[in-house]
Amino acid sequence: MRFKASIQNITTFTKLTASLNSLGPLAWVKLSDEQVCFTIIPEQGTQVWAVLSIDTIFETYTVQSAANNVINLEVPLTSLNRALKSALNATSAQIRLTKKDNLPLLALTIATTSSSNSYAAFPTTGANNEDGLNTLDASFGGGSRETIVTQEVPVRVLGPDTVAGLHEPQCREPDVHIILPPLMQLKSISDRFTKLALLGARSGTTASRTRLEVAANMHGCLRMSIKTDAMSISSVWTDLNNPELDPGQVAGGDIGIAEHPSTRMKQLGSADGRSEEGWATVRIDGRDWGKVMSVGRLGGRVIACFCHEHALILYVYLPNDNGDDESVLTRLAWRFFHLPISSYYDLHTNF
Repeated sequence: MRFKASIQNITTFTKLTASLNSLGPLAWVKLSDEQVCFTIIPEQGTQVWAVLSIDTIFETYTVQSAANNVINLEVPLTSLNRALKSALNATSAQIRLTKKDNLPLLALTIATTSSSNSYAAFPTTGANNEDGLNTLDASFGGGSRETIVTQEVPVRVLGPDTVAGLHEPQCREPDVHIILPPLMQLKSISDRFTKLALLGARSGTTASRTRLEVAANMHGCLRMSIKTDAMSISSVWTDLNNPELDPGQVAGGDIGIAEHPSTRMKQLGSADGRSEEGWATVRIDGRDWGKVMSVGRLGGRVIACFCHEHALILYVYLPNDNGDDESVLTRLAWRFFHLPISSYYDLHTNF
């Protein structure tokens, strides 16, 4: 079993793990030849299924195993994110799966360069600092010093049988799909709503009962509201975009689109958001929603798929590092579920 890769986008990797860490302490990481998957499945609350192409994060990448070159790991996100933060200013960074005292771990090796007036070599390998890091300092002619630091993140290797029963949730086709406004803007408003609801709640009301109502229609409208015995407040966004479905990706092609729930919903409601027809609504925990909105730090576009009174699925699309338009995108699927799930729908759009 072997995994080794050089990291080319440390900033995105760090932001990703920080966002995931806000939703759960452990992630199932699936490494394969085609992609890298991060999954969080808590006992309750948000499930996260994040699928990334390899070149989104890594430059060189090698994975080998007897199980069709697939490696499954249980990774502590806090430790991984802390290690990645130390590499933000690195000139290079590599990550590999290794063992120490017969225990598996991810070793993140970071190289940084700084100016120095010294020209001698100062090897310090073998001594760990207070953070448990192994370091090697070397100075070169011209006054530059390279420091190599290795961060070690303990992990657990999961056998194929352990993860065989884990699969992406399934739900019916969405009634509404819409591109959300900036997530940090949504987070600010939803956090304010939740705090106001808690302040005005009656004695005995707990945070777990604070439910945000999020709704959207096929006319570019999004509404977020909260209601308690003491208050009722809402915010409405208009002129948002409802992306068109791609006939080549929808079962039945043009006929399938004509019969799609979102097409029927588009015949209802209005663009000013005043009509009560044509809205798809879900109710979610306010604090849980606020945590998920932290994915906004990654940037990119976010499509929300509403299954009325059933589930909310978020798709986060990341643009290229070179700033190109969204011709090449990476999908991260963040899913909320608050009712039993029976099937899964993967939205296909023609950007």
